[in-house]
This record gives sequence, structure tokens and C-alpha cells, in this order.
Amino acid sequence: MKPLHTDSGIEIKQLYTPADLPQAPDEKPGEYPFTRGVQPDMYRGKLWTMRQYAGFSTAEESNKRYHYLLSQGVMGLSVAFDLPTQIGYDSDHPLSEGEVGKVGVAIDSLDDIDTLFKGIRLEDVSTSMTINATAFILLSFYVAQAKRQGADLKKISGTIQNDILKEYAARGTYIYPPKPSMRIITDIFAWCSKELPKWNTISISGYHIREAGSTAVQEIAFTLSNGKAYVQAALAQGLDINVFGKRLSFFFNAHNNLFEEIAKFRAARRMWARIMKELGATDPKAMMLRFHTQTGGSTLTAQQPLNNIARVTIQTLAAVLGGTQSLHTNGYDEALSLPTEEAARIALRTQQVVAFESGAPDTVDPLAGSYFVENLTNEVEHAAWELIAQIDSMGGSVSAIEQGFIQEAIARSAYDYQRGIESGEKIIVGVNKFTVDKEDPVPGFRIDDSIRDAQSQKLQALRARRDAAAVTAALETIRGKATDGGNLMPAVIDAVEKYATLGEIADVLRSVFGEYK
Repeated sequence: MKPLHTDSGIEIKQLYTPADLPQAPDEKPGEYPFTRGVQPDMYRGKLWTMRQYAGFSTAEESNKRYHYLLSQGVMGLSVAFDLPTQIGYDSDHPLSEGEVGKVGVAIDSLDDIDTLFKGIRLEDVSTSMTINATAFILLSFYVAQAKRQGADLKKISGTIQNDILKEYAARGTYIYPPKPSMRIITDIFAWCSKELPKWNTISISGYHIREAGSTAVQEIAFTLSNGKAYVQAALAQGLDINVFGKRLSFFFNAHNNLFEEIAKFRAARRMWARIMKELGATDPKAMMLRFHTQTGGSTLTAQQPLNNIARVTIQTLAAVLGGTQSLHTNGYDEALSLPTEEAARIALRTQQVVAFESGAPDTVDPLAGSYFVENLTNEVEHAAWELIAQIDSMGGSVSAIEQGFIQEAIARSAYDYQRGIESGEKIIVGVNKFTVDKEDPVPGFRIDDSIRDAQSQKLQALRARRDAAAVTAALETIRGKATDGGNLMPAVIDAVEKYATLGEIADVLRSVFGEYK
């Protein structure tokens, strides 16, 4: 019989026995190295945060979806931004044409943030924002809005993704070169450690690395290497690892191979604890790998899309059994369009069924002690350490990205996976096996191009009523901080409060730092 392997190439034996665990660890949940979870009682104490990633069209439309999701039991918001917002262009910029409001909400100014969170007290909700190159600007908008609400910034909680290294490696929504981008990130670390202590200043993302085609092993190896680079950059700026280390979080993908995914999450926690300890952390909370999970967008099929509900359910179980702190579940129709309200509701209900009906959260690390899962956790960890050693030998993640090593490795894995599907070696139900001749159409969700006109009119009105001289002075202050090395965050918050736009702030830094090509 031909051997079976996971997608990472790890051979799966027919049977696992105690002999496969010669040194079974006696580890307790909530204690170093956190293989079994970051809390002693895990979900018996508090369920994971159920989020739904949402954002489309205008701030007004997204606000309606947020209120709907909150009414359906969502515990935290997760904001998707459109492409111009992600790469630092206002909606009326020529390069924004055709993209405004399409893959997320368009945010140009503090006015849009006011509208986006209308009727939502920021002290009462945890907000995750999937934003990277312009994360510092969106965080500034959020802080300014919280201040306008009279919120105590010490109580504001949430996350910005703020992970620029994976943009160079796998996703592409970068603006500035790597070194100034890393400087912006450390500015955020330093400012938040004093002013916004409950905020997760980065969500180091394996999700997009996996979406680009990596294996599970590559996902955690490349992600943890990026995390190590961020920590080293912060240490080089004199920041305290026991302070900023507590506000680092991670963002992983959940795919369909249930046991490999669970092993991946367990191995990642153990590895990060060791990395942080070796970098000088002494506080156990600074060694904890806390992570958000999103079910795998690239696993969803346009063919027989209702099958995606089963896929998302498997991936939800993988995340929960692997010990996630936060979870977004994809809509079954997302291979066809933005999720409809019905698809978003079913995705949320999937989490709620697992939480309240499956029994999966009732005990800590339910698969601990499984000969198979423990062995697979060790195998995933071993393979990931080998990759990290390669990256370290090249000088770390930034050097490995500059040399194309990480990009090429992901591309090879994506090619091998697709070749397996085309050859029939890898079965995707409804795609290359168990197909149907005719499918019933699934209603889609479309965004109208007129949104750009509406946003442009808002911008025109904003520029007409604001104090232009005050905006110019605030932008020059940002330029000065970018040039002399001062922390950018106070200057950017001041500028957004004076109604400088996202594009104007990004352009000032383009003029100082240049653009990465």
C-alpha cells in the first residue's frame, strides 16, 4: 500500500502506539511551554471570542452589518478594509478606481470611522482590524473615535494585524520598504505599551501565508520567524520584552486536515514559548502564543458551495480542539462573492453549535495523550524548526524575504498542491470527484461602483470645511517625526483629529521613506 502523507509531507502510519511517544510530556495547561493551551481551564472559564470578518461598501452599510452580527451573538467585531485603504490611497485617487468598497469598507477620514462605529461603544467591544501598511493610521482613527466617545483608553481592547513581513512574502499590500515599515511597527509597540495597554499591537499572520499556498509546517515556521524578527526589532529599540511581548498575538488558518491542524496549533504554542524565552522573556505571559483563527478561504469551492458548510465545520473543530482564543468562520458562498447575510449567519451558528452542542470545549486539550496527535505535534514541530534554522542561517526573516526564499518555498508548495488536484491524487469533493452536471445558482452579494462617487463627494465636503492650515501643519509634524526618528503615533493621531485623510498621511511618509517595488 502506498504511504499516506499530510499536505506538509509528514507520513501517516496506519497505527500509533505508546512506542510512538517515548517521552510523553507531562505538561499542564496554562504553564510553559503552553502546548496544552494558554489558560488552565481554557473554555470552561471563557469561550473563544466569536468574530465575523465583515466590511464592505461604505461605512454606513458596514455599520448595519455590524449591528446585525452583534444582535446574532457575535462577541467581537473584525473589520475588513478595501484595497485603497490597505495601500494608503483615498477613494478619489486615480489608482482607487474600480476598487472602492469592494473587498472591505472604504475608510478615508475620521468621519468614516465615526459612521462605521455609530451606536457601538468602543469600550464595550473588542475590535480586530485586518490592516497592515496603514495600520498606524487606522489605529489612530480608532483612538480618536474612542476619545470622542469619552472612553478610557486603558480599557480599549482589540487588535491590528500590523504584520508587514507577510505582505512582502505572500500578500502584497505593502507601501514602504521593509526597514521603515519595521520602524513604524516598533513605534506602535512603544506608544501602545504606555497609552493603550490592552491593545494587541500586532497579529503575526500565518493565515495569508497559508492562503498563498504554503503547507501547515511552512505556515508556522514562516510566521514564527516573522514574529522573531519583530521582537528583535523591538529589542533593538530598547523596548521591554516582558511588556510588549504580552501584546503580541497571532493569526492562523484552519484547513481541512483535522489532526494536522490541531497538531500545528499545539506545536506553534510550544515553539513560540521557547523562542521568547531564548530572546530574554521571563514573564510567562510574554511567552504565551495567543491566536485568532480564520477558516480557510482557499479551501472553499465555487462548485457545490453548500459543501463548504461541512468544510467550515471541520475547520472550526480544528481551531477549537487546537485551543484558539478567537475565531472567524467563513460564509459558504465566499468563493462566489462577499458573504450574504444568510451565509454570515450560518457561519456564526456553526461556531455556536460547536460551542454549545458538541462537547468540544468541556475539557482542556481533549486530544492530549492521543498517540497520533502527540506524535504529529512532535513531527510538525521538528519540521518547522528545520525551516526556521534555514531562515536564521540567512540572517532572519527580512533577509530571507529579500532573497526570495520564503516566496519561492510557498510558490513550490502551491504548485505541488494544485498538481495533486489536477492529477486526481488529491481529492476535492465536488471539484475533481463527486461532481454534478448542473448546479442551482447561489445568490451573490455585489458592490456597486457608485460607492467611489459617494466617497469622493464626502472627501470634497471634508476638505472644504476643515482647517486647511491646521492640517498642513499636522502633516509637516509627521514629516519631521519620520525624518528625525521620533515616535510617529502622537503626530498621526493629532493629524486625524484635524481631519487629515488616510491618503494624505500615507503620502507624507511615501515622500520620506519611498515605496517598495
